[in-house]
Amino acid sequence: MRVLFTVLPEKTIFLSMVPLAWALRTAGHEVRVACQPKFADAVTQAGLTAVPVGRDSDLFRVARMDPEELEAARAGLHAPWDAAEDPAKAAWEPMLNGYYDAVAKGFKPDNFPLISGLVEFARHWKPDLVVWDPLTQAGAIAAEAVGAAHARLMFGLDVFGVARERFLRLKAERPEGERTDHLADWLGGYARRFGGGFTESMATGHFTIDQFPRSLQVEAENLDYLRMRFVPYNGKATVPKWLWTAPDRPRVALTMGLTATDHYDGYTISTQDVLDSLADLDIELVATLSEAGRAGLRHVPANARLVSFVPLHALAPTCSAVIHHAGTGTVATMAGHAVPHLSVPYHFDEPLLARKIVEQGSGLALAHDGATGAAVRESVLRLLEEPRFAARAADLREEMAALPAPNELVPRLEELTDRHRTPAR
Repeated sequence: MRVLFTVLPEKTIFLSMVPLAWALRTAGHEVRVACQPKFADAVTQAGLTAVPVGRDSDLFRVARMDPEELEAARAGLHAPWDAAEDPAKAAWEPMLNGYYDAVAKGFKPDNFPLISGLVEFARHWKPDLVVWDPLTQAGAIAAEAVGAAHARLMFGLDVFGVARERFLRLKAERPEGERTDHLADWLGGYARRFGGGFTESMATGHFTIDQFPRSLQVEAENLDYLRMRFVPYNGKATVPKWLWTAPDRPRVALTMGLTATDHYDGYTISTQDVLDSLADLDIELVATLSEAGRAGLRHVPANARLVSFVPLHALAPTCSAVIHHAGTGTVATMAGHAVPHLSVPYHFDEPLLARKIVEQGSGLALAHDGATGAAVRESVLRLLEEPRFAARAADLREEMAALPAPNELVPRLEELTDRHRTPAR
């Protein structure tokens, strides 16, 4: 069959798609990745075939015009997605206004450059299955335009599906003339333009491919989830020689992600304070810091190794603990190697994922404004000295290992594609 992936020009999201794309490719299926022209190099570097469509855009251009608003938007989940984190926030007016903002400031401007070109290519290539991430509804629009089956591939927690389910319940309770739905109106407009009409699958896919174990995920009751084992892929990677041998003392990783310095004002913790607080411990601290992240450092303790990048899937097996931002790729990679976590979350679904880790038992969490050097030190010592964290991390690793690998999921994708595709319009 022909499988079309599509993604916004956001590298971390694309990297989470690559293992499944290659699983389909090695199973004999034709695979293409449709993206903005400037993102084609990221696709071809992964060994996949890119299809440049539409025009280039800068997802953060407008947001950067107001740095204060950009930083405010970075903090945790906002409406309507916060209803997935706290059911008490599932109220009509906040969710309605939240969907208006999500469409007007996010979905619409981010997807508009792709839609027409993507539909044009889909009509030419006639994919059987379209796979899209939860921010790239252009994939659903194109799939519906040609009668293809389509699926969301989650890069993190499904706050989108859970929030949508709770919004629809509220909508059903409204009087007939007061059931405004900004997401359905926007998607429905494109559906009618290309010869169809809005269906709820345009918002959440015919089915959802989920790369997180049940203990760390949130789920909508009315959606069909396919669980798949997370397979780390970091893009171009080289294993440094210092990773060839096991460390002679506990190794602790510190990584606060790429997005903090690529798109925002920087890390939400003082890396100098963290380095200083751990300086006298009998550990090896491996800190992955960007150039911007290193700029303010006054000194580096003797037990710390600073690197700009190291493939996490190569580093994780050597670690006894990790300090991170609760980014989904970092969490999944470390969890796959039974590494206990200290999360310092801030952005989007990170606080919710950090909470899930604590509930599962394999880690601790600190609020970003409470992550002082002393607090980090205390938490790291607990992770290293209290056996329960390592034991629960091992349980989480087994839960993840029990999920089907991408290659094992392919036959199920074939079945669901046959079930959901319709004659091309």
